[in-house]
Amino acid sequence: MPTTNFHVPEKYRYQNGFGSYHESEAVEGALPIGINSPQQPPYGLYAEKLSGTSFTAPRHENQQTWLYRILPAAAHSPFEPRESATYNTNPDAAKLHQIPNQLRWDPFDLDESVDWVHSLRLIAGAGDPTMKQGLGMFIFAAGKSMDPHSAFYSADGDFLVVLQHGVLDIRTELGCLLVRPNEICVIPRGIRYHVSLPNGPVRGYILELYQNHFQLPELGPIGSNCLANARDFQVPTASFIEDNSGTTEYTLLSKFAGRLFAASQTHTPFDVVAWHGLYFPYKYDLARFCTVGSISYDHPDPSIYTVLSAPSEHLGTALADFVIFPPRWLVAEDTFRPPWYHRNTMSEFMGLIHGEYDAKSGGGFQPAGASLHNVMSAHGPDSMTHAKASSAELKPMKVGEGSMAFMFESCLMVGVTEWGLQNCKKVQKGYNEESWEPLKARFRRPEAKRNESETRNGSDANRPDLGTWVGES
Repeated sequence: MPTTNFHVPEKYRYQNGFGSYHESEAVEGALPIGINSPQQPPYGLYAEKLSGTSFTAPRHENQQTWLYRILPAAAHSPFEPRESATYNTNPDAAKLHQIPNQLRWDPFDLDESVDWVHSLRLIAGAGDPTMKQGLGMFIFAAGKSMDPHSAFYSADGDFLVVLQHGVLDIRTELGCLLVRPNEICVIPRGIRYHVSLPNGPVRGYILELYQNHFQLPELGPIGSNCLANARDFQVPTASFIEDNSGTTEYTLLSKFAGRLFAASQTHTPFDVVAWHGLYFPYKYDLARFCTVGSISYDHPDPSIYTVLSAPSEHLGTALADFVIFPPRWLVAEDTFRPPWYHRNTMSEFMGLIHGEYDAKSGGGFQPAGASLHNVMSAHGPDSMTHAKASSAELKPMKVGEGSMAFMFESCLMVGVTEWGLQNCKKVQKGYNEESWEPLKARFRRPEAKRNESETRNGSDANRPDLGTWVGES
């Protein structure tokens, strides 16, 4: 069955469907019928609109949700800066290192001293959230649940969360998500949420989109099914807390232009009794991904493993793709089956959730580690993988069993932060030396050509051997 055998059982119920118009009510009758903002919403609730796109975005892109809540989200004190000297997740171009070197990181440490909000470490990025352009790539490692009377949101972009270790119990305004390793979740810009850690420390990766939203990739001639099927995405159902007595103070934390701000309010942020719309958080079990591949010869482009894509302004070129390398069968004949050697106009940031990635068998690419091959930085199988694949018996074989690697791919040249390059102390100094410098030249000129070169006379005998010249017989 194409689902992950999770060690932690599911505790919530969900709606299913990516990009679908959903509606949910925790109290029967809380959703108005046939009207979005009635003069008096049911049960004395307030109607509030949450806009994830401009009002006039094309219909197929438009994402709006109506919330029916006990008190409006605006009912809080003014925001004040917090931790200004230490909290900054903005990819400031002046402080980023744009370098062509291939980079690989050892597994990042767990950190039991911080909560979700303070676990976010920008490792690489490009662009500017204030201009709604670009993206940020994060490592997170937390050991404490957020304060029960707090909520957090990012005004900078959508979070795509790839959990590597632990369990995330996320209460959002629209309902709850339980996220376990081999699941991802997306929390759109502006949605407020709280993160609890029911099973102790957590660790993973985040891609934050400063522009656009994720969508399913076009399938083209693949047809109407395969890859990530829309029905397998899970959306929370309405769930609310009733605490508006005015005696409990809640803290609302905002990531705004990469900086942290805080406001207070005397009612819970999680008081949405009902909602309907197209703008909501969701999660997805990566084991449900239906892979496609060659059943004759050659290794197709890795774009066939795209789960989610965020388009740029240029058709067919992604601001960001989320790509996975799941367990799959390889049957191609007379083919070098691992990914080929490659230079790419896109940047490729890879991580490993568990297992061993089949293109890197040397042991340096480990779960909770990462690698970055920036724009046009050459990369490919390490020397050990190449040697094995070049001589392997080409029988049907399943690769990636018990493994899940992934890639954040972007058309942007990403810069690495000082934390990512130096302060984390995880960059592997011998990445090239281990992976590609051991490769040996295998070229051998055909014997007939060698004999021709040896029998040349006159001035040709001293001519450098540059192969066959154009026009030479």
